[in-house]
Amino acid sequence: MEIVEVGPRDGLQNEKALLPTPVKVDYITRAIAAGLRRIEAVAFAHPARVPQMADAEAVLAAVPRPAGVSYIGLVLNQRGLDRALASAGVHEVNYVLVATDEFSQRNQGMSSALSLGQWAGVATAARAAGLRTTLTVAAAFGCPFTGEVPAERVRALVEQAMAAPPDEICLADTIGVGVPRQVAELVTAVRSAAPDVALRAHFHNTRNTGYANALAALEHGVSALDASIGGIGGCPFAPAATGNIATEDLSYLLGRSGVATGVDTAGAAETGTWIAERLGVTAPAMLGRAGVFPPG
Repeated sequence: MEIVEVGPRDGLQNEKALLPTPVKVDYITRAIAAGLRRIEAVAFAHPARVPQMADAEAVLAAVPRPAGVSYIGLVLNQRGLDRALASAGVHEVNYVLVATDEFSQRNQGMSSALSLGQWAGVATAARAAGLRTTLTVAAAFGCPFTGEVPAERVRALVEQAMAAPPDEICLADTIGVGVPRQVAELVTAVRSAAPDVALRAHFHNTRNTGYANALAALEHGVSALDASIGGIGGCPFAPAATGNIATEDLSYLLGRSGVATGVDTAGAAETGTWIAERLGVTAPAMLGRAGVFPPG
């Protein structure tokens, strides 16, 4: 199972502390040392709305460039893609399509339909530049403003997006309300609309179901899982949307289940404690407190 490290983006964007660029670069460097190879390093969002990501270009200019590491930049619109294309060393773009109109309006200043309309242009330009593309369907498991999101709604959005097929589709439980039954339903729905596209999943542990959902995603053939070292982060535009599943806890769960991740679990846990100290918070991750088992 591939773990996509999203701490430097989704982890930091919901924290009150504004870390200096060198600390962000150190965070990413430590993640690489712990074995992470796909890293969502930045978001090309408006700095007034997401000040934690205001230095995206500076971060990308300073991060190490070892062979085999792919840096992902999150984009919300064409302007974000333009910044990504002008930056040094983005390998992938992750475009966010919110599943409900009200959340999309609050998150991106446009309806889901308008956001979907921008996707084709973003995908075409990114592909022309040689970048891998991921389409993330945010709030696919539930919306903080409109409530339940039918699987058919997600399927229909993906079906329309396939006019410009992404390399990967990510189903995101942005506010941590999902349960394993929904994982099965959504994976089935999306596969019916995009049978040949790789699937990725993004879970939050807000209601203590994130790790159960991760195992359900594994069982249903999802090939990549997002996680944040330390378990930090969340969505600044959704009430109480805290707690990404932690990279170290996920790595421990998968490793003890016989699933290889390539992650140095103990090293990731040390980094989780380290970044939490810089943010002035207690890391939600458990492994930094409990330690690996068996110890050694």
